[in-house]
Amino acid sequence: MAKSSKKYVYLFGNKKADGDGSMKPLLGGKGANLAEMSRIGLPVPPGFTITTEVCTYFYDNKRTYPKELQAQVAAGIAHLEKIMGYKFGDAKNFPLLVAVRSGARDSMPGMMDTILNLGLNDQTVLALVAATKNERFAWDCYRRFIQMYGDVVMGVQKRPGEDHEPFETVIHNLKHEKYHADVEDTKLDTADFKDLVIRFKELVSERTGKEFPSDPWEQLKGAVGAVFGSWMNDRAIVYRRKYGIPQEWGTAVNVQAMVFGNTGENSGSGVAFTRDPATGEKVFYGEFLMNAQGEDVVAGVRTPEPVAQLKNHLPESFAELEKVRKTLETRFKDVQDFEFTIQDKKLFMLQTRNGKRTGVAAVRFACEMVAEKLIDWKTAIKRVPADQLDQVLAPIFDRKAIASLKAIASGLPAGPGAASGKIYFNAERVVEAANKGEKVLLARVETSPEDLRGMIAAEGILTARGGVSSHAALVARQMGKVCVCGANALQIDYGSKTMTVGGKTYKEGDALSIDGTSGAVYAGEVKTASSEVIQGLLEGDAKAKASGTYKNFTQLMKWCSQVTRLQVRTNADSPDQTANAVAFGATGIGLCRTEHMFFEGDRIDAMREMILAENIDDRKKALAKLLPYQREDFIGIFRELKGLPATIRFLDPPLHEFLPHDHAQQSALANKMGISVDKISKRVHELHEFNPMLGFRGCRLGIGYPEISEMQARAVFEAVAHVQKSGIKCKPEIMIPLVGFKKELDLQIDLVHRVAKEVMEAHKVKFSYMVGTMIEIPRGALTADEIAHTAEFFSFGTNDLTQTCLGMSRDDSGSFLPHYAELEIVKKNPFASIDQTGVGQLMQIAVEKGRKTRPDIKLGICGEHGGDPDSVKFCHRLGLTYVSCSPFRVPVARLAAAQAALDEEAAKKAKKK
Repeated sequence: MAKSSKKYVYLFGNKKADGDGSMKPLLGGKGANLAEMSRIGLPVPPGFTITTEVCTYFYDNKRTYPKELQAQVAAGIAHLEKIMGYKFGDAKNFPLLVAVRSGARDSMPGMMDTILNLGLNDQTVLALVAATKNERFAWDCYRRFIQMYGDVVMGVQKRPGEDHEPFETVIHNLKHEKYHADVEDTKLDTADFKDLVIRFKELVSERTGKEFPSDPWEQLKGAVGAVFGSWMNDRAIVYRRKYGIPQEWGTAVNVQAMVFGNTGENSGSGVAFTRDPATGEKVFYGEFLMNAQGEDVVAGVRTPEPVAQLKNHLPESFAELEKVRKTLETRFKDVQDFEFTIQDKKLFMLQTRNGKRTGVAAVRFACEMVAEKLIDWKTAIKRVPADQLDQVLAPIFDRKAIASLKAIASGLPAGPGAASGKIYFNAERVVEAANKGEKVLLARVETSPEDLRGMIAAEGILTARGGVSSHAALVARQMGKVCVCGANALQIDYGSKTMTVGGKTYKEGDALSIDGTSGAVYAGEVKTASSEVIQGLLEGDAKAKASGTYKNFTQLMKWCSQVTRLQVRTNADSPDQTANAVAFGATGIGLCRTEHMFFEGDRIDAMREMILAENIDDRKKALAKLLPYQREDFIGIFRELKGLPATIRFLDPPLHEFLPHDHAQQSALANKMGISVDKISKRVHELHEFNPMLGFRGCRLGIGYPEISEMQARAVFEAVAHVQKSGIKCKPEIMIPLVGFKKELDLQIDLVHRVAKEVMEAHKVKFSYMVGTMIEIPRGALTADEIAHTAEFFSFGTNDLTQTCLGMSRDDSGSFLPHYAELEIVKKNPFASIDQTGVGQLMQIAVEKGRKTRPDIKLGICGEHGGDPDSVKFCHRLGLTYVSCSPFRVPVARLAAAQAALDEEAAKKAKKK
């Protein structure tokens, strides 16, 4: 017989395996680890893995299989029969029964389907009874098999309008008919299980119009097809989308000899972790059930016991399990989540995988494993998912309190952490309440820059509209504020100062709590506290600095500093934000949004006076009022930077954003300024634009009103002169926004140079500075070689570059992007993670053209993508100098930058080999 040219089935068992732990892309995580456990001599029931290539073939060829597969599966079953000493489908002796499970490359717990006890029918169940002398056990296995197979393979599931699983309804009815109560399954006897087998088969026939299959080979074929089919079920798709697992990876199928935890009181099943995945503590963590199969533990049909209690039931098995726990960590060099079964006091390992963990646990695992010499410090850096650091920094709700609460609404988790306070629907009232010492939440339909003071004063921000890149989300992340956006169940009525949700109305002053990590909104107030890292780094709390969480975090950041090439700066507009970012390890400011400074105190009045001015002299008078405010802000920022660079963006948003739009606010402003309301209304009308994002903003403002740019340049340079006289070096980098034509930049640069010269002469000082531009429209990227003649640096404004490249409004895309994600038109939200294929190409063009003209050009990114780990790694590969992100995202970006450097190092080593 000719040898098959393609191997689709890999065997394992009897301390041997065709594959090993390095073969996850082909064998899936479960199959690769089963092979590895077999190789190192752990007690693994024998089996075989059908590769992920078959899954790909299955979907590429109308759900059919390669012609070689059938023979290879038959050889796999023969392999199991030889090791176990049982025959598949044997109706006279102990029959070989198998479990059929999925196994994706990345663990997707509970997302795909499993079938246990396959191979049972009306004849083999009697053979199992005779072989085990345990009639109850055999019929229990049979009813379990029909239930799982009927659900997974034959589709006997809930119909529209049904609240309960149909098989569970049958069990419920039998219990109440016989026992008049919902007794535990362990109370059912052999007669009950026989009755359930009959009832289950009738249910299958009624729902499907088909008889339950009795041929074990037909059962196996159906089960394998169902597992491959479950790769595309709804929950698996949603899970893959959330965690960025590519659809094309596919799943493997694992067929393994059954071992039984439900043979009696000397048997059981459990799920355990080698360490606590929530806290990171080095304790044996998990749970088990005596006289149960593994599905019972995870399904919640009975209350399990902590795994530590197993020593009270089966001390020898527990001692063996402790040895296995140590062996797994030694072999896999990571915390393991494993499943085990004990059959008549004999331990079997059914699977192991790297355990899912919280951010706090991930950091602790990494640091402690370095101390234990299980891994080195570079591996520790790669071991912590960068985006999980948000959890380490975020305030939290009390676990017990949350367990007893029900969310009244949910939205997008836009600013991690937990916050409670009284809700207010207006920024001014938020500030007023906060000034009285109240903890407050700003609740808005959506936010605008005019709400900034309220956002600063609030503990957290809640909006009914908007996405993770909305204004509320962007500012919240920069400030480290808790934020939930797009909670569309909320009906906010500004007129009545009420919010209605779920039939209940909340008034201003009522307390709510929001969880920016999960997106949940709760009624009432839940106590919160800063993370120990925040308390230690930003508040100087000695007790927090002594905590393990703080020490582990700072150790991880020190390691990151040793390998990082890509610098991490911050987006900051105030001395406080700057100080926070520097404490987190930022190497400077990559974006100072000067327009945010205009909303503090009385500054907005001077800004509005400037906008309403009818001639240049009046505009200059108003700008003269703003100059000292901006100068003082820059003085504070430069002092906090202590010689680190600061990229300062000149005024960017359109002027209409600074004026009130409703008649009541316009009337109040008219009274305050002593002018007619008609004048304000007329000016608002004049400034109206059909598409403000593409209108009179950015460098266009500076060219149209050069006196604005002149005031801002003077404020920056006078602050530099003042601070340098105190012995602190300053490194200002003036950034001109929205440049698409070289001439635009040239005009603004000439103005900046002139003002710098005037300030140096007036103050008798010398200082150095740079002038560059923000690449945020496609033409700027495409003509980067021209622009680089005068621009000393580029900073990619990826928020607007994404909008202009994709032709999508960031604030309006929420109406269709979720559907695009479902259809896999986009793999990720392009406003949260850089669209590397499209926007990324524009960036690459700008990098290459810019460096061609100016080889030493400084290159950065200052859009919110600068805090997204995947985007940071992309920027590293592009060869950028730095990324910039909000202060509380700096640690995330630092970790991602270090991981990018290590990935590059590993790639170079692999290339040399």
